[in-house]
Amino acid sequence: MTHGELEVTVNEPKTTGSKAIIKLELKNTFKEKIESARAVVFLLDDQGKVVGQITRWVIGGTKDKPALASGAKTTFNFVVPTEKPFTKTKVSFNRVILEGGKTADVNKEVEVSKE
Repeated sequence: MTHGELEVTVNEPKTTGSKAIIKLELKNTFKEKIESARAVVFLLDDQGKVVGQITRWVIGGTKDKPALASGAKTTFNFVVPTEKPFTKTKVSFNRVILEGGKTADVNKEVEVSKE
């Protein structure tokens, strides 16, 4: 049984020069704080081919980035270098660590939706 999740809203990308900026809105509905979360953003062309990607800690992960308390919200801006046009974005989480070092199931406890 799921006791909470990381809710993620992916905003429409903004392109400037050879960079795409994808804003994520994150909300922690777990009872515990989220110590860290790592995500990857893929930029896809109209054939579904990856034309850009980047992986970042979006919550915690380093000493200067705070954890996300239970019930709290935050935002994270991915800046993805891209030389080619893209039509879709895909956001995938590969690691979510809860308070006390417990690993969340990213397939069941991370909900990603588009704005």
